[in-house]
Amino acid sequence: MSCVIPREAKAVYYSSGGADMKDRIAKTATIGYDIGADDAFGPSGQMIVTCLKTRLTHSAVRHLLPRSAPWNAAAEEAKPISQADTMVTWHSLATFTRNKLDAWQVPIDEAESASFLHLWQITAHMLGVKDEYIPADWEEANEQSRQVLDPILAPTHEGKALAKILFNLAAEYDQGLSKPTMYSFTRYCLGDQIAAWLDVPRNAVGDAAVAQGWPAFIAFREATMKAPVPPRAYWGFDEFLRLSVLFFLGDGKTISITMPTGNNPNYG
Repeated sequence: MSCVIPREAKAVYYSSGGADMKDRIAKTATIGYDIGADDAFGPSGQMIVTCLKTRLTHSAVRHLLPRSAPWNAAAEEAKPISQADTMVTWHSLATFTRNKLDAWQVPIDEAESASFLHLWQITAHMLGVKDEYIPADWEEANEQSRQVLDPILAPTHEGKALAKILFNLAAEYDQGLSKPTMYSFTRYCLGDQIAAWLDVPRNAVGDAAVAQGWPAFIAFREATMKAPVPPRAYWGFDEFLRLSVLFFLGDGKTISITMPTGNNPNYG
C-alpha cells in the first residue's frame, strides 16, 4: 500500500532508501518484527531503540530530501514525513491490519484488540506524533483512516517503480517462483483498483487460488488453535517465518537502522 501513498512513495524513491530497497525493506521489517516480539517495549525488547533510531532516520531524511532537485520537482510539500504523513503510514499498518484480521474472521477478544492498539499507540508516540492525533480506540482509528488515508491513495511514477522493485525482490528469493503469487496476493489484499494502479497483472488461476485458498488456510489454522498444542508451539512456527524473512532481507547479517547521509545518488 505504501506504493500508492504518494508522499511516502516519493520520499522513499528519492531518499537513500530508494537506492537499496532490499535494505530499506529490511529496516521496515525490523520494526514489524520488534513490535511483535515478546516484551516489545520492556527491558528485554528492542522497540524503544528501534523507534528512536527510526525517528532519527526520519529527521535525517527531512533534512536531506529538500536538497534533492528531483524530489523538489515531484513533491508538493516543503518537507517530507510530517506528523500527518506518519499517521497515514500508521493507518496503512495498524488500522489496515486490524481490519484484515476481521475480514479474514480471525477471532480476537477485546483484550487482545486493545493490546494490539496500545502497541501501535506507543509506537506513534515514540515516533514523535502528538498524543492528541493518536486514535483512542479502533472506531476512532477507522474514522481517521477514512479521512487521511483513503482519499489520498493514488498511482505515481515513483510508486510504480517501487512496486516493481518489491516484486523483483520476491523473484530474487526463489528464482521468480513466488512473483506470480505475490501479484495475486497483492490483488487479494489491496483490491483491483490499487492492483491496477501498480500495474499488477491478472492471473485467472493464481488470483482464484489465493482468493479461495487463503480463507481456507486461515480457517484451518484457527481450527488447529483449539488442539491441545502449547501456544508457544504456534508462536515458534510464526517466529521461524519472521526470522527467515529477516535473514533473507539482511543477507544473513544483523539488520541495523542507521541514519542516511545523502539522497538516492541516482536522482541527486
